[in-house]
Amino acid sequence: MSIILIGVESMPQTYDPRCTAVLLVDPFNDFLSEGGKIWPRLKAMAEQVDLLDHLRSVVGAARDTGARVIFVPHRRWEEGDYETWAHPNPTQLGIMERHSFARGTWGGEFHPDLRPRPGETVVAEHWAQSGFANTDLDFRLKQHGITHVVLVGLLANTCVESTGRFAMELGYHVTLVRDATAAFLPEMVHAAHELNGPTYAHAITTTGELVAAFEGAHA
Repeated sequence: MSIILIGVESMPQTYDPRCTAVLLVDPFNDFLSEGGKIWPRLKAMAEQVDLLDHLRSVVGAARDTGARVIFVPHRRWEEGDYETWAHPNPTQLGIMERHSFARGTWGGEFHPDLRPRPGETVVAEHWAQSGFANTDLDFRLKQHGITHVVLVGLLANTCVESTGRFAMELGYHVTLVRDATAAFLPEMVHAAHELNGPTYAHAITTTGELVAAFEGAHA
C-alpha cells in the first residue's frame, strides 16, 4: 500500500515504503544530548519543536511501515582534520576548534534512541554539508530502488538542506519535516522551511502528518 501525503503545493504525494527512505542526518550526542558540545546552541529550538520525540516518531514509523532508515553521519573529527586543507569552510574551522563529533568519544556516538538496528545502512561520513558529496549515499539508495527520501535530523539550514538539494538534483523526490529538525536560531529554521525549502522540496510536512501517512500505509 502507498502512503498519501499533501505536498508543498497541496497536491497528493504518494509514497511506496518499498521505494522510500528516511535519511537521518547527524544524530550525534554532541547535537542531541545534554553535555554535547553543540547542544547548548541548539537546545532552545530543539525543545521548542520537541525534536527528539519527533525524530523517534519518524524513525519508528518508518521501521513499522517497512521504509528504510538510512543514517547519514558527518565526519567524526580526528587529529589533523582540515589543518592542511586549502579551503576549509567556516563549519569545518569550527569543528577543528571544538573537536565536534570526535571519533572514539561519547559526543561522536549516535544518540542512544537513534542508533541503527541490524541491517540498517550507515553511509560513508560526509566531510562538509551534503550527505551525497564524496559518499556512497546515492549508490546505496539506487541499489535498493529508493526514489523518495524524507530528510530529518540536523541542522535544518546546513546538512539537511544541502542533502535535500543534492537529492533533488539527482532526481529523488524530497520531503522535509518541519518539526523533525532544528537549527540554532528561529531565522535559520524559517529560511530552511519557508524560503529555501519550497525551491527544491516536493513536500514539506510535519511529523504528525508523516506518521499518520506511514501508519495508513501499514494498515
